[in-house]
Amino acid sequence: MRGVILRETGKPVEVTDELAVRPPGPGEVRVRLRAAGVCHSDLSMCEGRLPARLPLVPGHEGAGVVVELGPGVSGPPVGTHVILSWIPPCGSCALCLGGRPNLCVSVRPPSSTVTVAGEPAHAGLGVGCFAEETVVDARAAIPIPDDVPFDVAAVVGCAVLTGVGAVINTAEVRPGSSVLVIGCGGVGINVIQGARLAAAAPVLAVDQVPEKLEAARAFGATHVATPDELGDAVRELTGGLGFDYAFEVVGRPATIRQAWQATRRGGTTVVVGAGSRDDLVTFNAAELFATERRLTGCLYGSGDVRTDFGRLLRLWRAGRLDLEGLISRRITLDEVGEAFTAMGSGDVIRSLVMF
Repeated sequence: MRGVILRETGKPVEVTDELAVRPPGPGEVRVRLRAAGVCHSDLSMCEGRLPARLPLVPGHEGAGVVVELGPGVSGPPVGTHVILSWIPPCGSCALCLGGRPNLCVSVRPPSSTVTVAGEPAHAGLGVGCFAEETVVDARAAIPIPDDVPFDVAAVVGCAVLTGVGAVINTAEVRPGSSVLVIGCGGVGINVIQGARLAAAAPVLAVDQVPEKLEAARAFGATHVATPDELGDAVRELTGGLGFDYAFEVVGRPATIRQAWQATRRGGTTVVVGAGSRDDLVTFNAAELFATERRLTGCLYGSGDVRTDFGRLLRLWRAGRLDLEGLISRRITLDEVGEAFTAMGSGDVIRSLVMF
């Protein structure tokens, strides 16, 4: 089959016809991809900022159709339309039963599902969406209605759940709260959409790329600023007190500190950006103690894919969530490398590989 392969960290990805996927084993299903989003985390794995095993088939934001069930698997049945989840919940561990299925580590990615020219390769985040087919744990294939377009379904699988979920699940933003969003890429735009859903006001979007700030306004930001203008914006919009909630969607120490400093006493700073383990952020004991600011991470929007995918799609049907507008380009596998390059330009919110 055809797909994208990364052979060496820091090198360009390649498109090859020499990929093959094995039949699904017990507890697994084979899915034929119909659409896959190009996420910045894929680029970070290719660049080495996030860990990845090589050779790698990137891609973790996808939707498709179940075409084969492994032995003993009763569902989802063949023909079911699904969104793929890169953190499938087991449903029975303490974290799942305690309402934190996004932190479940009980479901291990299937091993040795794909080969390139007969040699073992690895599926990105256990999913490997930049290929025509993939084999995943059956719990990673979340059924959706057949009338949902695959491109719309794909973006729900990562960017939308992560961004909107950061607001409604992780931070539980209350109506009328002030919100700051630093970083207006694909996930940051969805944090802004989440803030609009939560009836937050004001909502300040911060980015260094003017085109991204224009997009932020279109998706619900009430105000925009460059990083150099953030201090003035804090004084203007909050009287210098700081924001009730600040969301960092870059994953860099400098922007995490920036978000923290712009959060009011007793407010909440949420780190949504996927940072490297080598990126250290320093806090002194006095500021942690004296300000009572809360600092929290956000993995996969603190969501439950079994219910949140459906909830987000219902919001889309009701016109409360813009999913089509997130898709800037529909591309082929051959254009994935170009899509990585376009991420920093501000012209693209999401590139979608269409199979």
